[in-house]
Amino acid sequence: MLQSSTLIGASPLHFTYTPMKAPLKQPPRIALALAGGGPLGAIYEIGAMCALEESLLGLDFTKLQHYVGVSAGAFIAASLANGMSPRALYAAFIENDDSTTENFDPSWLMSPAYGEYSRRGRMLPGLMASAAWQVVFKRKSITVALESLAPALPTGAFSNIEVDTQLARLFGAAGRSNDFRKLKTKLTLVATNLDSSEPTPFGRPGWDHIPISKAVQASSALPGMFPPVEIEGQHYVDGALKKTMHASVALDDGVDLLICLNPLVPFDATAPLNVDAMQHVLPSAQRKIPRIVDGGLTSVLSQTFRSLIHSRMELGMKHYASQYPDTDIVLIEPDHRDPELYLANTFSYSQRRHLAEHAYQQTRELLRSESAGLSAKLRWHGIRLNHAALDDPKRRLTRPDKAPTRIGRSVASLQQSLNDLADIAAARASEHSH
Repeated sequence: MLQSSTLIGASPLHFTYTPMKAPLKQPPRIALALAGGGPLGAIYEIGAMCALEESLLGLDFTKLQHYVGVSAGAFIAASLANGMSPRALYAAFIENDDSTTENFDPSWLMSPAYGEYSRRGRMLPGLMASAAWQVVFKRKSITVALESLAPALPTGAFSNIEVDTQLARLFGAAGRSNDFRKLKTKLTLVATNLDSSEPTPFGRPGWDHIPISKAVQASSALPGMFPPVEIEGQHYVDGALKKTMHASVALDDGVDLLICLNPLVPFDATAPLNVDAMQHVLPSAQRKIPRIVDGGLTSVLSQTFRSLIHSRMELGMKHYASQYPDTDIVLIEPDHRDPELYLANTFSYSQRRHLAEHAYQQTRELLRSESAGLSAKLRWHGIRLNHAALDDPKRRLTRPDKAPTRIGRSVASLQQSLNDLADIAAARASEHSH
């Protein structure tokens, strides 16, 4: 029998352990479940998966039996199922090299939802007339009249149309497909039906005719940020509304090993961070968050949101361990004591190279610290830890910044000289004034 999923030490890696399990006589059935978390979640998952890709020998992340994606995880799951490796995802989403068409620029998601604004704006004159009628002739209160104007409020601030457009282009390349039915593996992308609040598993029978790019758009439509996505007369929003990961979709199909990635965890400001062990991972390991409340409203809301999401996921993991005893489950997530990912703006793109490198190095540190228990689990599935890669202190995910050219160095030197002259002038002016 498998033991229930447990936390190994203080690390964010959970797994069930089977000391007497017999080796499989056939190729293992391996699935991957990716939770959401906005752009930061996608950045973390890409960085972590790049570390897993090079550290787990015998595992090809583009040739798994089943991929399950929710919200930001839907984008990554769909890309992996289309044969894009974690490194290719890094190049397309993080580096965003303009010299290739294989890129997905996150700035596309920052375009205002003008279409939604227009549709709602056209409703405003009629609603205002109705509100005035209620106040003047029906003697309703101003508060009641204002409530009737609610339908004119936009349902999302930014447009997510480019998710569908750009992913359709990306998956339309040779050797890929935007059709669930033409993939060589199973792919399930979960969205939430807004009217029924029930999850919809795009990619499963009855839902596999919807384009993959449209399913990703629906699964990642975070309420308030993006408008609901209309598909065949129904409206869909973020797939994480009811469940964080929806891993049971793959478990119900029967798999031997399930790898789960969850990017959002609450921050534990009371637990000490092992700075000595993490110094090479955290350039700013000395950053402190003595109390969550000191960060103001955004910090409190972030902690609340993360705690709600994570508590649901913990319950789900316990359920998976008891209901699917024949499946080994590995959950990888950030360290709860790490301020770097907590302090990052969830919807910021400017730090993505730094955060991807951080997730990459943190995952490598996690694999090193839990290598004994993890090796015992994975060897039954033909997977070995690549200790040569894990123990290499020089390995990095991001490319080092290019060395400045001779002209660049000259300009920098000139700028420094001008700054020095300005400082001298200011100091002398201060002396004369005294």
